[in-house]
Amino acid sequence: MRRFVFLCGCLWVSANLAVFAQAQPPGDSAATITATLTELHEAVDKLKVGREDVRPVADVEVFAKAADWIVRHNEFYKPDYAKWTVELLETGLKRAKELAESKKPWLGREGSTVLGYYSEIDGSVQPFAVRIPPDYDPKAPKRWPLHVELHGRGDTLNEVSFIHSHEGKHPKGDNSYIQLDVFGRTNNAYRWAGEKDVLEAMAATKRLFRIDDRRVTLRGFSMGGAGAWHLGLHYPSQWCSVGAGAGFCDTIHHLGLKQPLSPLHQQLVRIYDAQDYALNAFDVPTIGYGGELDKQIFASKTMHELGEKLGVPIPRLIGPMTEHKWHPESLAEFMKFHAEYSAAGRPQYPAPSKIKFITYTLKYNSTDWLIVEEQIKPYEASIIEAEVDPASDTLNVTTQNTSVLQIMRDVAANIVIDGGKPLPLGAAAGGLLPGVYFEKREGGWVGWDYNQSHKYASHDNAGDEPRKRHNLQGPIDDAFMSPFVCVRPTGVPWSTAQNDWAKWTLSRFEGEFDKWMRARVPVINDTQVTDEMIETKHLILFGDPGSNAVLAKIVGRLPVKWTKTEIGVMGQSYDNATHGLALIYPNPLNPNRYVVVNSGHTFHEPDFKASNASLYPKLGDLAVLKFAPAKDGFTQEAVLAEIFDPRWRLSDPQSPAE
Repeated sequence: MRRFVFLCGCLWVSANLAVFAQAQPPGDSAATITATLTELHEAVDKLKVGREDVRPVADVEVFAKAADWIVRHNEFYKPDYAKWTVELLETGLKRAKELAESKKPWLGREGSTVLGYYSEIDGSVQPFAVRIPPDYDPKAPKRWPLHVELHGRGDTLNEVSFIHSHEGKHPKGDNSYIQLDVFGRTNNAYRWAGEKDVLEAMAATKRLFRIDDRRVTLRGFSMGGAGAWHLGLHYPSQWCSVGAGAGFCDTIHHLGLKQPLSPLHQQLVRIYDAQDYALNAFDVPTIGYGGELDKQIFASKTMHELGEKLGVPIPRLIGPMTEHKWHPESLAEFMKFHAEYSAAGRPQYPAPSKIKFITYTLKYNSTDWLIVEEQIKPYEASIIEAEVDPASDTLNVTTQNTSVLQIMRDVAANIVIDGGKPLPLGAAAGGLLPGVYFEKREGGWVGWDYNQSHKYASHDNAGDEPRKRHNLQGPIDDAFMSPFVCVRPTGVPWSTAQNDWAKWTLSRFEGEFDKWMRARVPVINDTQVTDEMIETKHLILFGDPGSNAVLAKIVGRLPVKWTKTEIGVMGQSYDNATHGLALIYPNPLNPNRYVVVNSGHTFHEPDFKASNASLYPKLGDLAVLKFAPAKDGFTQEAVLAEIFDPRWRLSDPQSPAE
């Protein structure tokens, strides 16, 4: 793999972004907000006592969370924000009283209602809104279509403004569907925890309402359009149709970059650049829109042209003489497109009979009955085309950059992969598992037997060489899309300078995640890690093997050499007093979860402020960072940054850095 030097850090003006001054709301509302928020927190605590299922309490606690965060970050952007905060706290208290009486009158009422869910990532409560049509009957057996709406970027968006814009609002139009408006953890183009917010809010909506899984529409405008391009084409089998108004579909053009990205970054932007996933519009009807005078028309134009080259229809609508907004006639056509596909729904399993699918990462590895389990080269195109021949009841498959496939057995009786010999599909592995695994070997593709398949499916890989697979493929930032806990050091460090840098790194992550991902980072001491945490969470370890007891246990099983004076990576040695290690790797204590060393997200506050397109990984799987003390923290730059191969190895450990 290539090795090179690039900047990844800068001087940070705060050494501890996790400590927030308690801002005072404007006007006479400060005392009211403080007193009411305290009362609401006490009510929430009482509601949780003795309750086996605390999920309904989220519908109450979400109002307290909104008030907490607007005060924590002094986000009273307009005079009305203080008034709205008081109003939502009163709504929270009203709901608390109703829930204490086992009543939930806010569920299923006509119009828009804000609800809450507890995120599995960090335990935080997050808001979402549902719009219920006038003819909704919760007792009827009918299953309803769902429209998932992604909002645009708003510099004054926070939980308070989101709740105010949705809570108790009358229904718009004569809709025959339930609408889900997601918060997305504010402005991140539905990436990382923002992406998980969409999926978790959908799951919460389906738990509460009778939703037809085959009739879920995804749409959005501006940043919501970028989110629709991204989520629609990365999860093509989730939707009956996808519609993106404006938005962006790539990194380079949207950021206006004049210089080429580094080789590493050219690979990493493939995680999110929707233009690289245009082929997946074959698997989900997709439409784009742009105003004729809008710079963001580039996305719909690009996706339409890519579709033409690939033989995949991606129609586009153009709003005549329109800037960055919907043209009424275009919007009508846009909604008509979705209405037609919502009425039809996705094909019933085991249909469709033909699939075209592309991915650059195992994070987004499936559609319908097909799963790309392993790649030959990470961040290169893995392309699968598959079609059932009904005459022979055979699934014919061609592959590119794929080493392990899983196919649902009901699709056909037999399978032919890359022109090889026919293999059993329906009866493979004794017919005892829902999916059948196939592996590419030197002599061609082979099917796995039951024992091998069951072991792989159950992630029973203790003692085996680690393999990159779905949700265990990196890069560092991927660890913060699943349950994680940060582990701070309490012991005596090998290097005081490095330990100070590691603690600053944790502090910076706490502050940035709190502000931009809208949740407190879970943090414990290294002496508090339990077996349950090791089993269920990614461990984010800070410090060195001297200061962090958990890191001391596993350092000998990491792909580096770490002594009291040096860090050795790929044949190079780096002084502990001036260099730190950032790393993601399967946890040696539980290889089905990550361990991360000395890193939070690898993009930072300037990226959040600049553009959503900047929120791509900056360090890959492993990096050595040269740091130096500064007035308010540290400066740092990457002197080495790498991606592990499909077996979590560095390809050429003796090669010097370029």
